[in-house]
Amino acid sequence: MTQLQPGMARIRIKDLSVRTFIGIKEDEILNKQDVLINLTILYPAIDAVRDNDIDHALNYRTITKAIIQHVEGNRFALLERLTQELLDLVMAHPAVCYAEVEVDKPHALRFAQSVSITLAACRT
Repeated sequence: MTQLQPGMARIRIKDLSVRTFIGIKEDEILNKQDVLINLTILYPAIDAVRDNDIDHALNYRTITKAIIQHVEGNRFALLERLTQELLDLVMAHPAVCYAEVEVDKPHALRFAQSVSITLAACRT
């Protein structure tokens, strides 16, 4: 994870639970499954801190709603594809300097609690 610089805020959204079609096996294609989404977002928050005004903050509620809508409204064969699409959605907000998205698929492997994919992007 990238280092937090003065004036930057780190938003973490933990264990956002969403149901979607994810996988390549027949039962995964036919039945929705739970996925857990974790996000880390860095953005400059100097104005938000100074003014205590939502108009100067990155609205994580808007981002979360867009993620839920995207995941529930689509089908995915691979965790990698889903994770990249969510990262692209977050990075579409110009204020975001860095984002990391982890998508966790519970019970994807027989003897494992879950499998997850993490992707990150940084705006230069």
